[in-house]
Amino acid sequence: MNIRSIAGAVCTAVAFIIAVPSAAHEAGETVTPNFQHAIPNIPGKSLTAVVVDYAPGAASPAHKHAASAFIYAYVLSGDIESQVNDGPKRVYHAGESFFEEPGALHRVSRNASETRPAKLLAVFVADSSDKVLTTPIK
Repeated sequence: MNIRSIAGAVCTAVAFIIAVPSAAHEAGETVTPNFQHAIPNIPGKSLTAVVVDYAPGAASPAHKHAASAFIYAYVLSGDIESQVNDGPKRVYHAGESFFEEPGALHRVSRNASETRPAKLLAVFVADSSDKVLTTPIK
């Protein structure tokens, strides 16, 4: 392994740590980084993916994402109740997906079950310069 490879790996790791959505996560919610990479054919944009595990009955606080962020969400297991902006609350089941437009307010994101865990993959396409991708609404 040469010095360029090592430097590249370090830079990628640092960028990944910085770009991971940060929020005051509630007890029973775990956010795990999954993937982060600049999009080579869209200069200035990066793709970041995280897995959100919800314990039974757990929820995320209402939040917004970076103004540049388009989010695709895919339910890996269980059932997730979601409400974006003033849209209806809806329960998404394993295998279903939804999205959030840039600047959207994610009012509700929670495990719809009080007895079974749920898991969600969230994929962000955002400006590479955006370091904070998730901000709780107080």
